[in-house]
Amino acid sequence: MWHPETHTFYMPFRECTVTLQDVAFQLGLPVYGWAVTGCLGEFEKFMEGGRPTWEWFQDLFNATEDTVRIYAHAYIMMLLSTRLFGDKSANQVHIRWLPFVANLDDMGRYSWGSAALACLYQCMCRVTNRNVTNLAGPLYLLQSWIF
Repeated sequence: MWHPETHTFYMPFRECTVTLQDVAFQLGLPVYGWAVTGCLGEFEKFMEGGRPTWEWFQDLFNATEDTVRIYAHAYIMMLLSTRLFGDKSANQVHIRWLPFVANLDDMGRYSWGSAALACLYQCMCRVTNRNVTNLAGPLYLLQSWIF
């Protein structure tokens, strides 16, 4: 049983929880670095011609270096929104990840493991409410930790 007060599972034999070390070993995500925080304040700079920036990757057919970079941005955004920090929509890319993928060279400097663990804790706490029927979040982390 999950206890939101302590972010632990109460088992008959002891308390246990997912730790940052588990995240580093299970998912291979960095746990040291810049915090994954903030909000998107300058939305307009991530728009092209009135469309969200990730929509233009569907219109590209030439594999130039710029094209590869664009596909990499789109793919990383998709991974962040659907796999690591998934929500119940399961098919939408959230705009909050745009500032983090704007510079691919900085991606490895963020503490993605800490953010994934915080997201898992938040999702587990949310699902303890009896009115919540679906669980979302970094469930790969929870599944790999259990086994």
